[in-house]
Amino acid sequence: MYVLDSYLPAVIFCFITMLCWGSWANTQKLASKEWRFELFYWDYTLGVVLLSLIFAWTLGSLGSAGRGFIEDIGQADSNNIISALIGGAIFNIANILLVAAIAIAGMAVAFPVGIGLALVIGVVVNYVATPLGDPVLLFIGVGLVAVAIILDAAAYKKLPTEGKGVSTKGLVLSVLCGILMGFFYRFVAASMSTDFVNLEAGKLSPYTAVFFFSLGVFFSTFIFMIPLMKKPFIGEPVALSAYFKGGLKLHSIGVLGGIIWCIGMSFSIIASGQAGFAISYGLGQGATMVAAFWGVFIWKEFKDAPLGTNKLITMMFICFIIGLALIIVARLN
Repeated sequence: MYVLDSYLPAVIFCFITMLCWGSWANTQKLASKEWRFELFYWDYTLGVVLLSLIFAWTLGSLGSAGRGFIEDIGQADSNNIISALIGGAIFNIANILLVAAIAIAGMAVAFPVGIGLALVIGVVVNYVATPLGDPVLLFIGVGLVAVAIILDAAAYKKLPTEGKGVSTKGLVLSVLCGILMGFFYRFVAASMSTDFVNLEAGKLSPYTAVFFFSLGVFFSTFIFMIPLMKKPFIGEPVALSAYFKGGLKLHSIGVLGGIIWCIGMSFSIIASGQAGFAISYGLGQGATMVAAFWGVFIWKEFKDAPLGTNKLITMMFICFIIGLALIIVARLN
């Protein structure tokens, strides 16, 4: 299978993760005018599974390092498979809660609370389990990224359509999302060998781990989404039969969203072999700033913002860039 042999390519992979995790929601934005999120999400999960299979049969089966995909499945301990599946299920409910929180409370509450909490919890949990890198630089960097997310929230609250009061339901959903999102990565990491070249017996390769993670996402969607469609957090109930009324374009957009997100997940897991799980996860969760970039420069979400908003946005990006730099340097010490 394909593995990274140095830290620099791992950092590049983490940046790709950040871009993918911060960009996949654009596909949902494109489909939202004609397509409920609950319907979009089914195609999204299909895209996640599809990409994990493509990578497993290509990057995960070529080269001399580690084990091939089929061989790896054959020797895998059931506890490690279950751990990856649980990671997928935890991520899935966290992701669904995040989108529901955005719909109820807006970006200004959902992203800073949800993803900010996930970033801090995820880095701490993964660093305690696998302590790689200078902890001082790592946690200062994480702190600056968290500050950037808070500044992002402050900027969004200045928008005319935002800041109309904080929904208690939206805040609760955001907190639950952040807690769950902070733990899903550890379950996937725990299922894997820490040495990607000489894989431990019973442990999963990164490609096999992502595959079982994707199955956890897909199958848990039936558990979480069907009840949510009958009693959504916001809006009218939507019938499952409505999914089959969508055209090829709408379904393709959803699948593309899942593919983009899973490229990010796969690259994060592959990079963890050199970067460590804490740094790999921490850099990936900088995706909030990528999403902010889309909002500022592409979707022009701040064109009607009052004076002073641009200063917050500038400070946000400065904190974000410095924070990322410290996270990267932490592994060099």
